[in-house]
Formats: sequence, C-alpha cells, structure tokens
Amino acid sequence: MNGELLWLGPVAALVLGYFLGSIPFGVLITRAAGAGDLRQIGSGNIGATNVLRTGRKGLAAATLLLDLLKGWLAVFLVSLAFPGNEVFAAAGAFVGHCYPVWLRFRGGKGVATLMGIVLALHWPCGLVYAVVWLALLAGLRISSLSGMAAAISAPVSAAFFGQFDYVLPLLALALIVLWKHRTNIDRLLAGTEPRVGSRK
Repeated sequence: MNGELLWLGPVAALVLGYFLGSIPFGVLITRAAGAGDLRQIGSGNIGATNVLRTGRKGLAAATLLLDLLKGWLAVFLVSLAFPGNEVFAAAGAFVGHCYPVWLRFRGGKGVATLMGIVLALHWPCGLVYAVVWLALLAGLRISSLSGMAAAISAPVSAAFFGQFDYVLPLLALALIVLWKHRTNIDRLLAGTEPRVGSRK
C-alpha cells in the first residue's frame, strides 16, 4: 500500500465504527413505540436497562440486541473492508455509543455494545463476557455491577486466550465503562443501587 494511504484504513474504521455505534437505538425504539423520550425516563440513559423502566420488556430486549449488534457489525464490516483495523472499528463503535454526536455526546454506558465488539474480535472472549454478565445479573439482579464485571472480564479473558493485541484496547474500553458507571459505583458503595425489577 502506498505510504500516503496508510492512514486510510484506520481512519475509515474509526469513522465507520463511530457512526454505527452512535445510532441511539434505545431512543429511536421507545419513540417509535410511543413510550416517550427515553432521556426523560428513569436515569435518562439510552441503554436497555433504562428502556426496561418503561415497562416494555420487548423494547428493552430489542435495544440490548441492537446495541450489541452495532458493535459486532462495525468490527465485522471493517474486517472485510479494511482487515487489520478491527481495533479502530471497535474503539469507534464504543465511543460512538457512549458519546453520540446526535445526542450532544450524551450516550449510553457501553455494556451491550462492548459485548458485540468482543464477540466480533474473539468469540471465546465474548462468550466469557456473556457468561459473567448474565450469571451475575441473574444472581444479584444489579445491572450496573454485572455490566462492569463483564467489561473487566474482556481484557482478562483476552490475556487468558493469548489475544494480547486486544488486551490494552479492551482494558481502555473497560475503564470507560467504569467511568460511565461512576454514579452507580457511588450508590453501590452506599448500598442504595436499585436491583432489576425493584422500584426505586
């Protein structure tokens, strides 16, 4: 490849990832279903957990699936069009979800999108992510804690499976997940974090 075009793959991967990741499915789905503006409901977050607060489990499930799918699709498409730049697509999709330009950079917390990313990068790591997330969610019914634990499992499992090129990028994304959950962490420490299915 011409030296002047070495930047093309990474930039294209970042841009494609960002714009796929920035699609606010939670907002679009709840609005289309007549459930109101998700940003004015519950925590104001655009993810599946807050969609669940509308009382529409189907909408929450659809939001989770689509947020996961956009992360997976960004990495997959870049693996076809610009192979070797999958990590850039992953970073773009994740940042797009957490900081979408369409919502004045006020997006979700990235747990579902990160799962899709991890599945696309290395499916065994994605399987670990899913098991940690779902097992803790089923056992503790604390969405924030299970999501943060799943995010942390991503770089750990990447190291375990020998996917060392992914360890630092996934660690960086996991730290952003923790940052986005900082108010949840405060509530966890105070013992006031709500459980899924309970009234606040």
